[in-house]
Amino acid sequence: MAKKRAPLLVVEDIPNVRELLEVTLRFQGYEVVSATNGQEALEILETERPALIITDILMPKLDGFALMQQLRRNPKTQDIPVIFLSATYVTPEDRAFAISLGASRFIEKPIDTEEFLLTIAELLSQERITIPKPLEQPQFYAGYRARLETKLQHKNRQIARIERLLPNLALDQKAAFKTLFEQAVRDRNEIQLELEALKDAIKKLRDNDE
Repeated sequence: MAKKRAPLLVVEDIPNVRELLEVTLRFQGYEVVSATNGQEALEILETERPALIITDILMPKLDGFALMQQLRRNPKTQDIPVIFLSATYVTPEDRAFAISLGASRFIEKPIDTEEFLLTIAELLSQERITIPKPLEQPQFYAGYRARLETKLQHKNRQIARIERLLPNLALDQKAAFKTLFEQAVRDRNEIQLELEALKDAIKKLRDNDE
């Protein structure tokens, strides 16, 4: 009797993107389980061990960076290969931080489907992946905070540019830019929440060290 293949875990908060990933993977014959944020993913991992995790970075409650740090610090999950997907965190510094956390691959959105599927097949065919030593919490917090603060500045500049443009746009252009503006505001708000949670975590770590 053939051994059942472990599923792939997709972690993505945007419903239409999550559905697209699920359909694409299932069409290729993979079993898929899904979570809408990092916290949900950790709950699934308590009872399910996926062959691979595919996760967005910018998500509410627990984002991809924080999820990765928890995965690599847990002996039960530290060897699961992880693919990061992102449309927001795409700078060389973002990539370097992701790799330092132990990401197996980093793919920008919008996704090239053929490249995406080839990457999955390559990772699943490897007998063992090389996992770097998990970052110490102070080192992780410093890198994480730098990424969040840089991205917050970028989002604030993006929002300001759209606000300046909107009054002068033709009516047939305004709808698209309003949608872009609303998404940028949502992204900014999520980043701000993550920064606040991170500041609390840093304070607790310092208090425990004293």
